[in-house]
Amino acid sequence: MLTSRLLALLDRRSLIAVGLLAAAAVLVPILLLMTPESFPLHMPAYIVALLGKYLCYAILAVALDLVWGYCGILSLGHGAFFALGGYAMGMYLMRQIGERGVYGNPLLPDFMVFLNWDSLPWFWYGFDMFWFALLMVMLAPGLLAFVFGWFAFRSRVTGVYLSIITQALTYALMLAFFRNEMGFGGNNGLTDFKDIIGFNLQEDGTRIALFVATALMLGLGYIACRAIVVSRLGRVAVAIRDAEDRTRFVGYRVEYVKLAIFTFSAVLAGIAGALYVPQVGIINPGEFSPLNSIEIVIWVAVGGRATLYGAAAGAIMVNYGKSYFTAALPEVWLFALGALFVLVTLFLPKGVIGLLNRKRVET
Repeated sequence: MLTSRLLALLDRRSLIAVGLLAAAAVLVPILLLMTPESFPLHMPAYIVALLGKYLCYAILAVALDLVWGYCGILSLGHGAFFALGGYAMGMYLMRQIGERGVYGNPLLPDFMVFLNWDSLPWFWYGFDMFWFALLMVMLAPGLLAFVFGWFAFRSRVTGVYLSIITQALTYALMLAFFRNEMGFGGNNGLTDFKDIIGFNLQEDGTRIALFVATALMLGLGYIACRAIVVSRLGRVAVAIRDAEDRTRFVGYRVEYVKLAIFTFSAVLAGIAGALYVPQVGIINPGEFSPLNSIEIVIWVAVGGRATLYGAAAGAIMVNYGKSYFTAALPEVWLFALGALFVLVTLFLPKGVIGLLNRKRVET
């Protein structure tokens, strides 16, 4: 019964995408744990962490594609939701360090001891419990998106004005988190993590578990977004994207539809941030940078807007290119990224996936 419902949600391309993701979740652990280092296909631990980071970005791209591709909301602030989820997980990981920190304080993180704080701030309470951290990973970005969306959508702010406001939101949060008195590590952020739910973050088994969890979350997030897209809510969202005034005239509460999809997308972005932090090992205010949110838009545009799987593919492709060019040609990477966005906008308005679909139709 459940299998038939899942198959009904997924088209052929979606099944291929989910199948490739499942294959990666199986093959990567095998290539790391069950092959010797001399084996040509052996996968080093740092590559596993890098792939896990790419999958986190893919989750984030899918979250943005849901609101931009299907609801017409060009959010330039999704990096804020990603960072909030990351900080919530980072706070849990910092509380797990305990006496193993540089200053050996069992309660206060090292940066608080360095700044001569004498007690733990109230908003850090509860983060010593994993379930509470998971709750905050979803609640913090979800609540921010709900409050922001409630005022923005009820005021009928749309188009470029909404994009500018979302970018101003993430920029304001970046400036706030840079301040030491905020209690989030200031400029240095949160780092030097030791373990997660009792497992050493440097162990290969933990890296594999985080990678598999990220792949599983990408699959679940994709299926959830796909379920929204093919539902009545998704069809109304597409109608809003294409003709908002007409949809409102028919009788739909446009602001409620936007608010629901925007909030869900923010929660998904927060989960991506929470999975990102233990694999990368740091979270700092730079994740709130408006440039990061603009890059997310480029991922979706390159892969293919309003496809979901195209957004995920775009995130992986662009970030692989970023990893390569920042090492080989670091001085030209930003120019290459800008040129890529311009070329895609002019010649591939439907992204790489759209180009592949067009070639398939022609043949």
